[in-house]
Parts: sequence; structure tokens; C-alpha cells
Amino acid sequence: MKLDANKHFPNLQLRNIKDEIVSIPNEKGKFVHLQFRRFSGCPVCNLHLQGFIRRKYELDMANIQEIVFFHSSKEVLLEYQGQFPFDIIGDPQKKFYKQFGVEQSIWALLNLKAIWVAIKGNLKKNKPKVNMEGGILGLPADFLIAPDGKILAAHYGKHAADQWTMEELLSKTNASH
Repeated sequence: MKLDANKHFPNLQLRNIKDEIVSIPNEKGKFVHLQFRRFSGCPVCNLHLQGFIRRKYELDMANIQEIVFFHSSKEVLLEYQGQFPFDIIGDPQKKFYKQFGVEQSIWALLNLKAIWVAIKGNLKKNKPKVNMEGGILGLPADFLIAPDGKILAAHYGKHAADQWTMEELLSKTNASH
């Protein structure tokens, strides 16, 4: 089931990789940027998320909570993503990926932009060890969820590097105020 803007996101209570309860929608009145990424150590995903980490202050100022799914186990994610200042959720069985229509495709890799971003990510010095748990064909997805649970915007990526930039996320959040 793919999610569409203007629908309501189902209420979820999950445990992040640090065993803390995470609620969607956010119980404290924040917007939720729900990201579905690929495997732990994915060079594309981690390069993308490093940009969000560098700009966390802007996320806080925009009242946005980042929740990031990976199709890797908690144990694998704790080593590197456990240091991220976001809620990281491990979903190695891809239960939530399937529930929300986040797919996989050979096109995840067969795209020049995705290849270029993967090369850049692999050239980083401080990068996680690649663990392709769950496979390499996953596609990303982004959802912006209002504090009342309404889905303000939804994006299903067509390749591994097809996700919202920080500017796109902030513009969607600003448009909803």
C-alpha cells in the first residue's frame, strides 16, 4: 500500500535501535520526516544522512523529528548509525517497507546519479562498514507527517539516490505552516 499526501498515517509505536519508544505521529507536536533507506553502510544513504546530521540545527528550528528506517538489524545498525542524532529503526524483515509500499528494483543501482553518489560515499574517510543485509536493490522513500498524523507529502524514490534534499524537506514543511 503506497502512502499518499492528504491521507492519515497510521498511529505507530516503535522501538528505535537504542530501545527507546518512537511514536508516529509525534506526540510532542513535531513534524515527522520518515525516511526509508537501504542497508547499513549503504554509501548513498549514509552520504545523504551526513548532510542532514550537519544541518540538524535547521531540523530542530523547523520542528522536525527525523525517523530513519534501514533494512538491517539493530545489532548491525548500532555500530555506526547508533551515533546518529536521529531515531533509527531496524527492519531486517522489511515489514514496514512492505506495509508502506517501499519497493526494490534493479534500477536502484542502474542510474548514473546513484552510481556517482555511491562513488562519492565510498571515498569518505569516516564511513560505515558495508553490511548488505536485506539486499542492495532497495529504493528510498520519504514522508512528511504533520503532528495530527496527516501525510503532507510522500516521495517514492526511483533509484538509490532519489530522496529529498534538506531544501526540499524544509520547503515542504514551510508550505504547510
